[in-house]
Amino acid sequence: MRNILITVMMLIVVALMFTEIIAKDGTGTRDRIETQGNTTNTAIGSLAP
Repeated sequence: MRNILITVMMLIVVALMFTEIIAKDGTGTRDRIETQGNTTNTAIGSLAP
């Protein structure tokens, strides 16, 4: 029973960390990668005649 409780608590911690680090709007890793990708695509697009 104790092992199950610890496992569930760890899963909750991982889910909270994911939402704060990866998926957070504006400052999350996903948003930063998307912004850099859009900037790079625009720069590459301006090189083509």
